[in-house]
Amino acid sequence: MKPFLLLASRAEDAAAEDEYAAYLRYGGLAPEQLRRIRLEAAPLPDLDLDDYSAIIVGGSPFTSSDPSDRKSDTQHRVERELAGLLDRIVDQDFPFLGACYGVGTLGTHQGAVIDRTFGEPLGAVEIELTDAGLADPLLRGMPARFTAFTGHKEACSSLPAHAVLLASSQACPVHMFRIKENLYATQFHPELDAEGLVTRIDIYRHAGYFPPESAEELMANARRFTVTEPMNILKNFVARYGN
Repeated sequence: MKPFLLLASRAEDAAAEDEYAAYLRYGGLAPEQLRRIRLEAAPLPDLDLDDYSAIIVGGSPFTSSDPSDRKSDTQHRVERELAGLLDRIVDQDFPFLGACYGVGTLGTHQGAVIDRTFGEPLGAVEIELTDAGLADPLLRGMPARFTAFTGHKEACSSLPAHAVLLASSQACPVHMFRIKENLYATQFHPELDAEGLVTRIDIYRHAGYFPPESAEELMANARRFTVTEPMNILKNFVARYGN
């Protein structure tokens, strides 16, 4: 099987390693089957898509809809590199799954409106699949409603006409969509279980995502939920595109 490629952009080593381990675990992949490039660390090298089964974009501290003058030089570079790569991925309908930051990247590239209208606080939400979602092969075997972990400042408030809406939550109308046949983005995290969320809360407690004094309460709330269904998306993705 050709390896999958994870494009990551978390600067904190502990968060980056935990994210990579989660994709290995829930994708059923060995380390040699999931290569990783940390975009925040160095420029994206030239990629030959023929070398990979598919590409995954993980979560990110970057917010696509922020004003340009509030973005760091690193974020501007990463956005340029991902936009150029997406030109090729979309043109070829090359298998792609973007988690959380995938909505901002693939959505922006395809003309979606990405803004702060439908942000959600850190925690568990109920996701509801659309009829198209229930029929989509990446969501095969999943219930119409399931719990997932999320937490995002921005979201998609308007999809382009050629996108297919696959999932929503009560507070966020676009939680998953598809472009063409093989390009997917989720707003929730398909790799994130309760302990993974606890780890991120601990790592980011002083990063401005939430009041530091609320970290223990957020951790306790995360442990109240057993989140298992979203991971089936990763299993289905690997099963469908591993070659």
